[in-house]
Amino acid sequence: MHKPFDTATKHLLETDPLAWLRFVGLPGTSAHLRDSNLTTLTADADRVLWVDGAENGPYLTDIEFQSSDEEDGDARTFLYAALLFRKYKLPVQSVVVLLRPEAEGPGFSGQIGYLAPGGGSLAFSYRIIRVWEVPAEDILKGSLATLPLAPIGKVAPDDLPAVIERMEYRIDTEAPANERGSLWTAVYLLMGLRYERSVIHQLLRGVRGMKESTTYQAIIEEGEAIGEARGEARGEARGEARGEARGRTEEARRILLRQGGKRFGQPDALTLATIEALSALEDLERLTDKLLEVENWQELLN
Repeated sequence: MHKPFDTATKHLLETDPLAWLRFVGLPGTSAHLRDSNLTTLTADADRVLWVDGAENGPYLTDIEFQSSDEEDGDARTFLYAALLFRKYKLPVQSVVVLLRPEAEGPGFSGQIGYLAPGGGSLAFSYRIIRVWEVPAEDILKGSLATLPLAPIGKVAPDDLPAVIERMEYRIDTEAPANERGSLWTAVYLLMGLRYERSVIHQLLRGVRGMKESTTYQAIIEEGEAIGEARGEARGEARGEARGEARGRTEEARRILLRQGGKRFGQPDALTLATIEALSALEDLERLTDKLLEVENWQELLN
């Protein structure tokens, strides 16, 4: 299921697939991306890796990122695994990465199965990673590709400034110049799952690398423009807050239209006008979350 931070997490996984294999605790000496399009569902798994170097031979791992519970999460995870096995004829190890405590619930139990009256049976299990239980210290020592998870790992609020400082040092000294902005964008989006925007803004305000994040800078610039229009006395603080909110809303609208276009085709004029008229971030994110549950634009908007 597509989420607002979907692009950022997929980019991180693409940057260093083997690092993510290590993060989720799976064996293998090399990993590379495989086509995750499952045309039977007209949908994609988040990211699928072909893994070599394991004791029992090559296998696939499907890594799914979740920020909320999902009623049929177990069944969907099994379905993706079954379709990947059918496509590649290789064992599939599924992993669901829960990004915040709100994602934990009955929808993702780690297993699914049944015994049929005629003797048939199903037993399927998968791995669950709860990011908030992973010590931030361990993440800080890991790959740059998993580093943006550190602020939403197991960390005390008072330790967040030190975590950000260590992240800044590693990104400044280890990341290629053209990747620094993408890493900080991922940090910003992932922190939004756990912390208030005002807290995030305060923590990241002094980070030099944020200047290289075009997404973050676009939000701040919008806020500054509104602030100037409303006057120097109170414009800066209010302008940044409103600009940030507006930037998040516009980003959510772009994601909805892009992912919806892939699934249903380009919207007609009436559908486009309806989506453009939506001003609540929560409405846009809710529609994005429901993209895989409906068959067309009309059903989505209804």
